[in-house]
Amino acid sequence: MRIKITRSAAAQIDDAAGWWAQNRQFAPGAIQEELERSFSLLSIQPGIGARARNAKLAGVRRLHLSRIHYYLYYRVSADAVEILAFWHTSREVRPPLR
Repeated sequence: MRIKITRSAAAQIDDAAGWWAQNRQFAPGAIQEELERSFSLLSIQPGIGARARNAKLAGVRRLHLSRIHYYLYYRVSADAVEILAFWHTSREVRPPLR
């Protein structure tokens, strides 16, 4: 399956990757590495993530990226995995999913 990233998720990824590159000197590329690994996995096994609780959208799942402490929120359609949000696990609020 192909991976489709929403504009809001792309902005969240860019912001996190920029911060990470500046503040994590021993693993500046960790976000990019984890996303590439996750996208590869999701393209083959899109149902691997846990169902996201309390999501207003139907069919939302999340994949925990334990190395970097982020969740990747997504949903699966007939032909693509749509990435909806990239959200740090320490945040107490849910990501805005549209």
